[in-house]
Amino acid sequence: MTTTEPTQDTAKYHVVSNDEGQYSLLAEGSEPPAGWHFEGVYADREECLAYIERTWTDMRPRSLRPA
Repeated sequence: MTTTEPTQDTAKYHVVSNDEGQYSLLAEGSEPPAGWHFEGVYADREECLAYIERTWTDMRPRSLRPA
């Protein structure tokens, strides 16, 4: 059986973030939900997760971080 769906090994993702400084992955071809924005990172799942791990060092929403 042949499938046209990407497998986890070949799928590409975008890294997205919101105004609260939270990050997530978005599957290729999808538009971000309201309030989320593309970060400019487009890669396989592992590379996107590595970027998020390096970038999102404070898991608290921005509005709850001390000024």
